[in-house]
Amino acid sequence: MEIEVIKAAFSRVDDVDFDNIPFGKIFSDHMFVVDFLENEWMQPTIMPYGNLEMSPAISALHYGQAIFEGMKAYKGADGRVRIFRPFDNIKRMNKSAERMCMAQIPESLFMDGLTQMLSMDSEWVPSQQGCSLYIRPVMFATTAEIKVKTADQFKFVILTCPVGPYYPHPVKVVIEEHYSRAAEGGVGSVKAAGNYGAALYPAKLAQEKGFDQLLWTDAKDHKYIEESGTMNVIFVLGNKLVTPSLEKNTILSGITRDSVLTLAKELDIEVEERKILVEEIIDGCKTGELKEAFGAGTAATIAPIDLISYEGIDFYLPSVDANSISSVLLKMLTDIRVGKSADTYDWMHLVG
Repeated sequence: MEIEVIKAAFSRVDDVDFDNIPFGKIFSDHMFVVDFLENEWMQPTIMPYGNLEMSPAISALHYGQAIFEGMKAYKGADGRVRIFRPFDNIKRMNKSAERMCMAQIPESLFMDGLTQMLSMDSEWVPSQQGCSLYIRPVMFATTAEIKVKTADQFKFVILTCPVGPYYPHPVKVVIEEHYSRAAEGGVGSVKAAGNYGAALYPAKLAQEKGFDQLLWTDAKDHKYIEESGTMNVIFVLGNKLVTPSLEKNTILSGITRDSVLTLAKELDIEVEERKILVEEIIDGCKTGELKEAFGAGTAATIAPIDLISYEGIDFYLPSVDANSISSVLLKMLTDIRVGKSADTYDWMHLVG
């Protein structure tokens, strides 16, 4: 399907200080927009970034039929733009769409729109170390009817923004003992917008106490570790890399998580995906068996955790240096993303 292109009258890129980029506040010149009506996708358009007109009765606002993804593009030393694992994001977004009774997005529609837009906005992809172009695909129900039912009209949008590091320092987390992010049988394994809205209040309570994020636990007993804020969490216990299993469908199947585990195996580090008791982590803090802990996600990539708090007691983790497992894995991942290392896993998609 041919994409209609409406170019911005002028670019705002020269107004951006790429050495001081706030996360998620500055948007690139264009966005990709397409509607799903009468059981098919309509004419897709690349247009200047701006507000969208819509009815206040749309289903997304009332009943939460909204999903999204998080992706990144990088500019290498060769000046070429590379998107990290885009086809995995498309698969995951369609999994979210299925769970939320929404339209499936054709891979070709997604990729054609994204790559053409990135070609137009390539100057927005930062080349500074630790920076990237964050890509936010979002789909929401636009059926204008005040009734709880499956919507049949949707809008799919891709917008982008240049970003720097999500966390400028190691993260302090508190283990959540009361509130829950997701329960078995729920939507914790998909990127439904409501998952994030529901997490804001407990995160706010933690931040008021000086923590950056929560370590979420299982909804039933609060005995098992699940995620760290909006990231998957990974622990270095002894000489093993250990992370919560995905089998209960309460945890997002993170693409960064999968990449980190793949690279760890390449380094001959033993990897375990299993249930992790809160008690095991606290014992590891006390005995020194817990060497490192870090979050893994698109926004933060790898975010070292330097403090874990539980039942009012703070446990400090060893300082991270260049030889720490998280640092080594981050460098490996970064080098692949910017073209310094061979892309042996075929993760990067070149634009143009």
